[in-house]
Amino acid sequence: MFFLGIDIGITGTRVVALDLEGARVIAEAVSPHRWIEGLPDGHREQDPVMWIEAVDRALRSCLETLGSSRGKIAAMGVSGSMQGVVFLDRDNHVVRPTKMTGDHSARCQTEEISRAFGGAPGMIELVGNPLSADSAAAQCLWLKQHEPHHFQRAAAVMPIKDFINYWLTGEVATEPGIASGTGMLDVRNRRWSPDVCSLIDSRLIEMLPEVASSIEPRGWLRKKLANSWGLGPQVLISQGSGARMLSCLAAGCVASGRVSLELGVTSVLSGIASAPCIDLRGEVSALCDATGQWLATVVTANAAAAPEMIRRHYGWTSEQMEQLVAAGRPGAEGLLFLPYVTGEKTPNLPEARGIVHGITLDNFTTANIARATAEGVSLGLGYGLGRMRELGFDPSEIQVTGTGAHSRITRQLLADVFGVPVVGLSSPQGAAFGAAIHAALVFFRHNGETLQFEEMARFLVVVDEGSRCAPDASLHSLYEDLISRQQYLVDTLHPAGFL
Repeated sequence: MFFLGIDIGITGTRVVALDLEGARVIAEAVSPHRWIEGLPDGHREQDPVMWIEAVDRALRSCLETLGSSRGKIAAMGVSGSMQGVVFLDRDNHVVRPTKMTGDHSARCQTEEISRAFGGAPGMIELVGNPLSADSAAAQCLWLKQHEPHHFQRAAAVMPIKDFINYWLTGEVATEPGIASGTGMLDVRNRRWSPDVCSLIDSRLIEMLPEVASSIEPRGWLRKKLANSWGLGPQVLISQGSGARMLSCLAAGCVASGRVSLELGVTSVLSGIASAPCIDLRGEVSALCDATGQWLATVVTANAAAAPEMIRRHYGWTSEQMEQLVAAGRPGAEGLLFLPYVTGEKTPNLPEARGIVHGITLDNFTTANIARATAEGVSLGLGYGLGRMRELGFDPSEIQVTGTGAHSRITRQLLADVFGVPVVGLSSPQGAAFGAAIHAALVFFRHNGETLQFEEMARFLVVVDEGSRCAPDASLHSLYEDLISRQQYLVDTLHPAGFL
């Protein structure tokens, strides 16, 4: 039996075909997305119709690889970006392009909503999280205030993943995972907040999809699409979830207390919990996961941007920078880099800039600059894990995925910062793989099997023991001091307006 996973990412749509019996991905395809050009600064938008076209292209490419075996496809699952919603009118036409992750055009609306409930502390009390500028809640108010003619046309509002599910099945619903990233879901109770919705508009809560269980089917693939793709008449579509949730599933992070780290353009620490993990300081996001539990996440924004900036400046190749990081001494002889070159999410410093602190005539060397850059990124993740530990997480190891996970130097540095072993995976990774796993489990549950996510993860997610890096106790002590030093600089410089 085969299961398809579809991930609607920021830069492209990825489709994978999972052969469950062989526990391997047997086909994969990617179709890129285009950005709408000519927008003002702070606006990042894409056309939702493009995602439908991208899914169709990537899926057909996978099916071509499968050939006559495509008849074995039993179910599909969809993953999508946590930010961004689609507005549809009563005739199911897209009202306007979707504002994507990183769109900050709705900052004023974010402040307006938050202020109505007592600022960030009030929002945390009400729905579990502070509001972000690219949240669906802020975008809805922005549309109402800036494009009232479009808002009046809108009859339905749905996250990206649910828009694709609607196209696949003709049925409208969402699930707590991706809904918990909208700023409108009461994370503790897994339902839309009437207070937030009514503040934005009296009819908004009726425009939002029903919040259904994460582990129930969404529906069946529409006959027209099944015929067009040469598939059987009974292909199940699972609810799917947000990319963050399904990346966790792909990493095998499904049991309460487990923590995984995805290293990409941004880095995301994620931990599974059996109860909501509400951070009163608003640095750890409290979300719902794809398995019926809760998710605590920490996001750092400069995992790739800061090292890439330094690498380009010095003209190093990636290999040369790795060699310099390895050559530099732990602690970079006193150099400390606050790598907030694009602002930062954790700690919450959206307007911050990077700082290199502690320069002397002796320590300002290329090796120390490279080392301080890698350490600055890792210390930020160490701070995030410390905040998760304060909320009750105590992982015995951390499974790391993503493009940055292939570097042993990176894994060892992270292990020394975290104080626990860091290990990579030899199985496939990413939200599309997680979506395929999710579809498989929902399919079997729908057909009377009592499989659990932990059983599925043990079968499909394989740890690469050869990649395991154990922490050095003395270096962990050094890095704990540097985390405190880094945070002292943040706490001192930011309130004074120097960061």
